[in-house]
Amino acid sequence: MTAILGISAYYHDSAAALVIDGTLVAAAQEERFSRKKHDARFPINAIRYCLQEAGLTLTQLDEVVFYEKPLITFERLLETYIATAPRGVRSFTLAMPVWLREKLYLKTVLKRELRGVGDCDRNQLPKLLFTEHHQAHAAAAFFPSPFPKAAVLCLDAVGEWATASVWLGDGNQLTSQWELSFPHSIGMLYSAFTYYTGFKVNSGEYKVMGLAPYGEPKYVDVILEKLLDLKDDGTFRLNMHYFNYAAGLTMTNKRFDKLFGAPPRKPESPLTQREMDLAASVQKVVEEIVLRLARTVHQETGERYLCLAGGVALNCVANGRLLREGPFEDIWIQPASGDAGSAVGAALAAWYQYRDQPRQAQGTDFMRGSYLGPGFSNEDVEAYLQEIDAPYQRLDDDELFPAVAEILATENVVGWFQGRMEFGPRALGGRSIIGDARSPKMQSVMNLKIKYRESFRPFAPSVLHERVSDYFQIDRKSPYMLLVAEVQEEIRVPVAAGQEQAFGIEKLKQQRSKLPAITHVDYSARIQTVHPETNPRYYNLIRAFEQKTGSAVIVNTSFNVRGEPIVCTPADAYRCFMRTEMDYLVLENCVLKKADQKPLPKDESWQEEFELD
Repeated sequence: MTAILGISAYYHDSAAALVIDGTLVAAAQEERFSRKKHDARFPINAIRYCLQEAGLTLTQLDEVVFYEKPLITFERLLETYIATAPRGVRSFTLAMPVWLREKLYLKTVLKRELRGVGDCDRNQLPKLLFTEHHQAHAAAAFFPSPFPKAAVLCLDAVGEWATASVWLGDGNQLTSQWELSFPHSIGMLYSAFTYYTGFKVNSGEYKVMGLAPYGEPKYVDVILEKLLDLKDDGTFRLNMHYFNYAAGLTMTNKRFDKLFGAPPRKPESPLTQREMDLAASVQKVVEEIVLRLARTVHQETGERYLCLAGGVALNCVANGRLLREGPFEDIWIQPASGDAGSAVGAALAAWYQYRDQPRQAQGTDFMRGSYLGPGFSNEDVEAYLQEIDAPYQRLDDDELFPAVAEILATENVVGWFQGRMEFGPRALGGRSIIGDARSPKMQSVMNLKIKYRESFRPFAPSVLHERVSDYFQIDRKSPYMLLVAEVQEEIRVPVAAGQEQAFGIEKLKQQRSKLPAITHVDYSARIQTVHPETNPRYYNLIRAFEQKTGSAVIVNTSFNVRGEPIVCTPADAYRCFMRTEMDYLVLENCVLKKADQKPLPKDESWQEEFELD
């Protein structure tokens, strides 16, 4: 047996992943255990979970692999500060102490932390290896993919130097083709607009994507003329005259403000049409970059398939266009394509490339539906509920699924906690809040009374995989909620007379399909296809809902409130259930009705636990 632990840490979304004899056994983000969103600290709890899941101790591991090479990152920082001096002095003086204290000596730091996990001495530690940042992304994209051979495109903010990279995956090998280097970064461009529109960098980028359909892309020409020199082949250079991230502590500067006519929007202040138009514009530019790069990669490699990773690969609108308009026969996107997924990539790179183990792709991916986190038995759940004296009813499966289908059909909101927790940013039916997609009020109820978040934020549909083309203009699987497609014409609803010229958030009030809770204002939806092979219980629930209502689609959003990580344990789920206006909670086979629960002491201070994203 060969056991390899991959680790990503110290930037954002720390995570651990365990590979045993080439099989991905467990993976989890540290935030789910620490309850601190995007937790960047050493993933001690995630590592302990992975080892516990496999029944191993740290000393039984063969290798531990870190997801980047810190000395090369340090080289990039030094060169950048020198190149931008004296503007970079403040940023330099803030960054250097932590580098001189810890990051330059990361090997020593990691060994110290690992000894804390394993309660062992230095000589008992497994071998410590390091991959490059984009190598870990590429490995996470290609090695779990269903393709025996594929081109690989990695797009993010920055690794050591790389901001975009192209690889060729063939069997058990990845070969670097070329890369773009910092500070010219599609991820940084998108994050600059995230910052400028008043959202949190490395957290709020998906809000910009969700806001874009409410706006008009009226700033595209300004971006292409002033901010970005975009070539026909998709390569580009940013005009650093307008950006501050290389030298300062903000993403943009006063020249950027002048170009767009105002300072950045203050967080939590009202959104205006201007922010919506900015979001629409940068989204359109990023889609164009992705499409051009993909065409170039296809032309250069001649490959039929493309794998994607890096934070930009979470832009499911761009992914949807790439699938529809791009040159590749099919694409596969790592479901945890941000830095968390690099823990998987680091471990798999060691197994295939370092150990030169054979790889056989068999037409299905190896991520196991991304259900790689902790799971809890009915006995675990009942022990917890009895401990807190919470009323519940336990139902067998043949009673449970029809009962929950009935609950959903009467416009109730349900917390759905089943099986192993998902790895990556999307809830996929393991830790989800669900509702009836046919309900006109469901989107606003979930946003304002359950999630406590901005009203414009869209929700995703979960649909039985065999029925996806009945509702959406897509002809293939989308199990990881990473593709956007339009709803079919026959289920669309014409906009009411007199409302055709509505702008901005006013569009939210218009019903656009027979599934209003999941149809965005541009008639699109971020789709999750549900498969009995990876999540039979969620599949059986939706099938029961279909048998009752005729609809094979439900609303699925992550089980958390705004700023909180997705719930991990039954205790996390119960707290979230009681703090919100959810109607029912289903913990494995145990059903809890809100009306039967003893109310929590009135205390609003819990909302201060989670920093708003």
